[in-house]
Amino acid sequence: QVQLVESGGGLVQAGGSLRLSCVVSGRTFSSYAMGWFRQAPGKEREFVATISWSGGNTYYADSVKGRFIISRDNAKNTVYLQMNSLKPEDTAVYYCAAGYSFAMESIEYDYWGQGTQVTVSS
Repeated sequence: QVQLVESGGGLVQAGGSLRLSCVVSGRTFSSYAMGWFRQAPGKEREFVATISWSGGNTYYADSVKGRFIISRDNAKNTVYLQMNSLKPEDTAVYYCAAGYSFAMESIEYDYWGQGTQVTVSS
């Protein structure tokens, strides 16, 4: 059984920064591509960023490109999302996900965390 646990969410003012973490247990972490998704109230879940199993490839949604950085530490079974220059429209529940494909589509991910709330005040 693969488990993903996110942490690091919270309340921050616009322009501020947060770093989300997601610890994966249960299987070989380095086998998985990892993704971050988010869901705002009343909206569908949307892709944020993804990183390949080795960390050598990353891809971002246009809305966060240049502000967010995804990284991973395979020795710690952890993926990170560094969020800078936060905007009120970044407010959402953020989910990490694990899958075998380096992809933007949520259907490509097999395992999901429970989510962590990020709220950006104006």
